[in-house]
Amino acid sequence: MSHLAKIAAELCPLGEDRRRPVRGRFAPSPTGYMHLGNAWSFLVCWLAARKAEGTLVFRIEDIDPDRSKPEFVAGLVEDFSWLGLDWDEGAGKQGAFGPYTQSESTGIYEQVVEALQKDGLVYPCYCTRKELRSLASAPHKGDYGSAYPEICLNLSDVERREFESQGRRGSMRLHCDKDAIRFSDVLHGDCCMSWKDCGGDFPIRRSDGVFAYQLAVVVDDIRQGITQIVRGEDILHCTPRQVYLYELLGCTPPEYIHLPLVIDHEGERLAKRHGHFELRKMREQGISAEAVLGYIAYLGGLQPTCSCIDVHGLLNEFSIDKINTHPLKLEKDVIERLKELSDGC
Repeated sequence: MSHLAKIAAELCPLGEDRRRPVRGRFAPSPTGYMHLGNAWSFLVCWLAARKAEGTLVFRIEDIDPDRSKPEFVAGLVEDFSWLGLDWDEGAGKQGAFGPYTQSESTGIYEQVVEALQKDGLVYPCYCTRKELRSLASAPHKGDYGSAYPEICLNLSDVERREFESQGRRGSMRLHCDKDAIRFSDVLHGDCCMSWKDCGGDFPIRRSDGVFAYQLAVVVDDIRQGITQIVRGEDILHCTPRQVYLYELLGCTPPEYIHLPLVIDHEGERLAKRHGHFELRKMREQGISAEAVLGYIAYLGGLQPTCSCIDVHGLLNEFSIDKINTHPLKLEKDVIERLKELSDGC
């Protein structure tokens, strides 16, 4: 048995029975306050799991130590509660599959990285960010950067020692010999993406020792028995990396549902760093949760009219088949529209 197979056996407490009840998850990163786009994704996540009479896990993905803040964690709990989105495990509740916070799970990630190293599936990369930015490699599809050209894949021990003698600390990159990765998505159907289009070999641990999101999210989803993942389609291009890690760990990937994004009236997708359309600011302006839910549910195709509604009202008629496949474009005067809706709630 490989080192990775031994770790995988320990990571799968619920086994591989795909007939078990749905286990979905809220997995926000506490790097800012929730906006309308986050509300859309987490609403559908809640509806999909509750419609299937499944369990919802609330996991805090604070793997980025520079951007994650305690006040954002508190804000997430407040926003979820305000919207009426409850959960069963994690974030203040008991559960059998903790830790439910990534910063408390680094020892688990370290075991997986060590197993990958012992099985020869990763290699140290000494390329600096400046060097990577200057590489003249062919760009892959979309705006995700350039595919890593495997510069450090076949370095000799002598070459590696030379880099280390210069004070360089290597990141750990996961290597893949496959040309393409296949997976299925509920809204996008059967998908096939080349490894290079996904960015090529990617770091699972940075040179400063911080574990990569791609590794942490897969390890956590496996050990917490997650069977359904609902998130924005901006993450679709990362999915092959995660599917490959599932394959290496001998586990079945979850059901993926990649949603159309919420965009502003100019066509730009919402971002936490911009601070636009934050739920907390809407509360301060007297906008109700029912107005927010009704508005985004209408844009997303979950209800025929733009009217106030709570999560349980949406649950009764919920179906994934109703979701629009095009982006949810906000009106220019969306805040005024939400205030008007709130007055009528």
